[in-house]
Amino acid sequence: MTPPDRHPHMNGDAGAPEDPILCLEHGDIYVCQDGPRDAPVLLLIHGSAASSRSWDALVPLLTTLHRVIRVDLPGHGRSAEPVDGDYATPEQGRRIGMALDRLGVEHAIVVGHSSGGYAATALAEQRPDLVTALALINTGPSMDAFIAPGPTAFHPAQWPPTDEQIRQFASTAFRAGYQVPQELVDELRGMTYHAVTAAMQASTAYLNQHALPDRLMALGKPLQVIFGDQDRRWRPSSAADYRVVPGAKVELLPGAGHTPILEDPPRTAALLLSFAEIHTVRAPKAT
Repeated sequence: MTPPDRHPHMNGDAGAPEDPILCLEHGDIYVCQDGPRDAPVLLLIHGSAASSRSWDALVPLLTTLHRVIRVDLPGHGRSAEPVDGDYATPEQGRRIGMALDRLGVEHAIVVGHSSGGYAATALAEQRPDLVTALALINTGPSMDAFIAPGPTAFHPAQWPPTDEQIRQFASTAFRAGYQVPQELVDELRGMTYHAVTAAMQASTAYLNQHALPDRLMALGKPLQVIFGDQDRRWRPSSAADYRVVPGAKVELLPGAGHTPILEDPPRTAALLLSFAEIHTVRAPKAT
């Protein structure tokens, strides 16, 4: 798991520390908060084999106008593996909803990167009162759009893997030539083999049950889709599949791969802020 000093955690504008670990049913969840506590909430959900740390470059660009909340999904980063072993996507959504309730959040624009978009969608399916709008970043719409990877770089009998094995495994998460950050290598090594594989299998099962555009059409939530046009995990042209969702805003980022939140934070942040400005629910001012 991630070392305890990886993330800053603040309490409002004072900068005083607060407990970032929420004790929930079936396992503790790590939460990181940045920005003013009275600002509209942006919830950021990372993908499989990553953690809330994957948003580090993007967060400073968002906190001027938003309270940014990040979570480590079960078995990732500093969150415990689920006691019941349930990594199913709907269960991930349920636990995120419980965490937001504990934080007193009533409305949030939810942003998911890669398979984090499935947890974001599951949360919106269960808690339409809570989720104002959805933004998906390089989230594959269906398994038909998946670009099959090469041989897996590691095996359970050889866990934990070496740096080189992890870099080989993670290389398609970025545009060609982009160096996999060492901190992300360390994050993946800190996970168990079961957590890595179970989370990925849960995402596949969620997509096989219903394609994401079908789920989103049923939800009727405002939707933004951001896709790097050099994605090597999901066919970039598949971003157009989301256009069946009424009002969906689909943006391709030229030159970006599967992880524009690290490869191109300024352009990614600009798109998110523009979308959030339109769809933020603001609390009424006191009279």
